[in-house]
Amino acid sequence: MMTGASKRQRSRALRVILALAAGVMFAGFFALGTWQIYRLQWKLALIERVDQRVHAAAVPAPSRAQWPQLTAEADEYRRVTLSGVFLDGATTQALASIERGIGYWVLTPLCTADGGIVMINRGFVAAGVSGWKPQPAPPPAAPGACKLATAPQVTVHGLLRLSEQESRLRKNEPERNYWYARDLAAIARARGLPPVAPYFIDADDASARAAGPVGDVQPVGGLTVISFVNNHLVYAVTWYALALMVAAAVVWVIRDARKQKT
Repeated sequence: MMTGASKRQRSRALRVILALAAGVMFAGFFALGTWQIYRLQWKLALIERVDQRVHAAAVPAPSRAQWPQLTAEADEYRRVTLSGVFLDGATTQALASIERGIGYWVLTPLCTADGGIVMINRGFVAAGVSGWKPQPAPPPAAPGACKLATAPQVTVHGLLRLSEQESRLRKNEPERNYWYARDLAAIARARGLPPVAPYFIDADDASARAAGPVGDVQPVGGLTVISFVNNHLVYAVTWYALALMVAAAVVWVIRDARKQKT
């Protein structure tokens, strides 16, 4: 049979364990809240940098020698300009969902003077537009296709975007010519192209119009979707609130224990 001393020792041990657990929970919640504050500052700085790049003057697009050094933090959404010749026979349509509705981004390889190939997003075409529908996959490009290109040279102005990755829910289906993510390396392989730039350029509306229609339809340029999810403040408040709830519970338990002694 448990004696009074044993009960007190057990009660004291239980309180110590609960106090340690509460301390760990408080520290964990507080750390998560603080981490979200740091993430909030990082996200706000990112949004500011992107806003500055979008409204800055255009600079030459990165050359082949610069491709390996490109990063999202330093280069994405820079306003750039690039000249070259389109490989119209290697155009790809990627599914798009924007404020204008469901449709397709039209991407065409551009052969540049330094021997590189850069994908150009010539703009948006709405699904069901009269006279246009998703095109079948073109045949693989011939070796040295850029040297054989006879299209006139064009100059493209727009925003630099890095290659996209497939999501777990929607994967590209090259064999069916279904593209959900603009995975440039995969598109290049499917089109029989040599390695292309790790970025594409979202052409502005003037450049899209200057490049001309695709079939009988003119893609609408300048529709880059720039959106950053920023819920870090909400998350920080939530974690801090949980930390305060743990602290309040500990205070309540201590006060209740003291009342029982008196």
